Formats: sequence, structure tokens, C-alpha cells
Amino acid sequence: MADQMDRVDDLSNSLKGARVIHVNSTAVGGGVAGILKSLVPMMNDAGTQSEWMVVEGVPEFFDVTKRLHNLLQGAEGTLSSEEYDRYYDHNARVAKEIADAGINPDVWVLHDPQTLPLASLFPAGSTIIWVCHIDTTVPNQQVIGQLRPLMREALRLVFSLPQYVVHGLEDKRVHITPPAIDPLLPKNVEPSVESVRATFVKMGLDVNRPVMSQVSRFDLWKDPWGVIDAYRTVKKEMPEVQLAMLGVIEAEDAPEAFDVLENVRNYAANDKDIHLYADPELVGQTDVGAIQAGADVIIQKSIREGFGLTVTEAMWKGAPVIGGNVGGIRIQIEDEKNGYLVDSSDECAGRRMAMLNDPEHTREMGKVARESVRQKLPTPRLLGDYLFAIKESTKGALTT
Repeated sequence: MADQMDRVDDLSNSLKGARVIHVNSTAVGGGVAGILKSLVPMMNDAGTQSEWMVVEGVPEFFDVTKRLHNLLQGAEGTLSSEEYDRYYDHNARVAKEIADAGINPDVWVLHDPQTLPLASLFPAGSTIIWVCHIDTTVPNQQVIGQLRPLMREALRLVFSLPQYVVHGLEDKRVHITPPAIDPLLPKNVEPSVESVRATFVKMGLDVNRPVMSQVSRFDLWKDPWGVIDAYRTVKKEMPEVQLAMLGVIEAEDAPEAFDVLENVRNYAANDKDIHLYADPELVGQTDVGAIQAGADVIIQKSIREGFGLTVTEAMWKGAPVIGGNVGGIRIQIEDEKNGYLVDSSDECAGRRMAMLNDPEHTREMGKVARESVRQKLPTPRLLGDYLFAIKESTKGALTT
């Protein structure tokens, strides 16, 4: 940790006076907003003038960008010329508003596909970094063909893992930067036993019966149906088990979440032991943290995953996680050491039963899980990675 702080100090000293603006598509909900909520203040504390700008959109724009997200993660289908025009034209209006306002930082940091066209729309000579937070291991080739030219407009590219680097961009300047959590955020501060119990009671969970939980937005890539399938398998052997699925819907750029939630609600088939939570007015960040800390088993059964910060959050609270054997989850979970990697609902159910039947071993795995987060995914490392990418992008352009 000391080495990481020294790195941050050295980098921040070389960036004194630099103005950086991060741009994404939502101020709440989702991993990117969570990262920026901590990263931007930390960059300012380190001496780099940093701001956060949110691209305001309309439902039609977010319908397209959510489709883009799914296609980049490998969904089948195409993006029509009309949809592409809607996507690009909305960003063109945003770029004009920014130009009219005279906003001209030293570095633009654009996050995810929602903001990507801005890389080609800002004035020539703008220093632009584009950050891709999603799993592009096997992207839809039609949409990659459309977006690759826009990606090439950025001076530097940031991906979470080496295997996410899009084919055809190998000649670009690429940084590999896994995300991290802020342990000081309310949902990441370890709750007391009493507050966990109070949260369970408030949310309608029986504190005297085992609870399984998945904390993740209602999204087809998070496989909520597979989570229910695994729960039903466990239920046959352990009738008292409960399932809590938290997918608070706040982000404007995830319009299909309500449709997925309704589908999952129907799939749950009025099972009173399946609890679905989506209303941000009823479930706050401390409630999420209490569920992650207090559930007997935490699952993240993704079938595609850019990284999966909810895995990190749970592990930080000493919970070994059963995670889908995909993407960023693989670099967090060491199978059978600090959690389990699974490829099917049946395998997930088997691991659940093992954890529920051997709580002492589960607690020991939880200790290993917390330590692995402390060592690999601290916030200073993330801050240093971003400062390094910014410094490399501004070589010769700033006075030090």
C-alpha cells in the first residue's frame, strides 16, 4: 500500500495544474458511477483538477446504447443505420453544447460506449482517453466493425483485462486497469451484527433461516433465472432456505432492467421465499452492504462480466462468492480458495450446499477473500493507474 501511495504522489506531482473531465452516461447506479464517485474526489485530493460530466440522454438514446452494450458482450443481432445515426447524432448535440460552453480540459476521459462518439467529435488535437468497462472478449462482429473506427479516435484506450482489448486496436496505446472499490463508501463499511439483523427484518427476511443472495442489476448477463434454478435445487434439500436478489434500478442507461425484473418476477412464480428488491426508495446502500455481509451465501452467476465489483464488495466483507466462470470474476476468485467458480446452475447449487453445510470452512474462505481484495484491488492502485494513463497522454503538453 505504501508503494502505491508513493506512486500516486509521484504521478500527481507531474500533473499539477492539469484539468481532467470524466464523462459517462449516469450519475447513479452501475459500476462506472460508483467508481467515479470515489475516483474524481481522490484525483482532486491528489492535486489533479478533476471533474465529472454526465451525458444527459433520452429513452430512445439509452435504448440504443443498451443494445450496444449487449452486442459488444456478444449478443446476436445488428444495429440498424437508423439506430447508429440516433446514437451518433445525440453525441454530436452533446459535443456542440460542450463547445458552445467553451469547455476545453487538458484531458477528456470518456467511459463506455455511450460516450464513445465524442472521441471523433471534439476539436482536433483534444487529448482523449476512452475507458471500456465491459466484457468484449467475443463481441458481435457487426457492431465492432461500426465502433472500431470511433475507438481509434481516442489517443489511449483503457480495458479492464488484456483479453478485452478489441482486435484491430493492437497498435493503439492501451492500458490495462482493473477497477477497485472504495472501502469508505457506506455500503463497503463493515456493518455491525445488530444492523445486519435490523436490515434483514426490515427487508422481510427471516434472520433465523439461511439466506442466499445475488446483488446485481436485473440484466440478462447476470443470469437471474439461473440463480433461481440453483436456489430451487438447494430448496429440495434445505426447505428453509431463502433467496434475496437485489438489483436496485437507478441508472437511466439501463432501460431493459424493468422488463428483466418483470420476467424474473414471473419466473419466481409467487415463491414467498424469493425476495426481489429493485426500488431505490426502499433499499439503500447500507442495506446492500448489510445483505452482502450477512447472507450465508453470495452469488454472482454472470454469463458475461466486465469485472463484477459486487464480487469485490462481498469479498471485502469476508464473504466467499460463488461466481460465474467468466471475465473479470476469474481474476478475483481463486476456485476453492477464496470462493468458487461455476459454469452451470447445478454446479452453483452444489457449491451452495457445501457452503451452507460447512459454515466454518466458509468463514475461513471468507478471511482469504477479504485479504485478496486488500492486496490486489485497493483504491490507491486504481488512482495511480488513471494518473499514469493521463500523464502518458499529456507528455510534453504540461509544465511540471
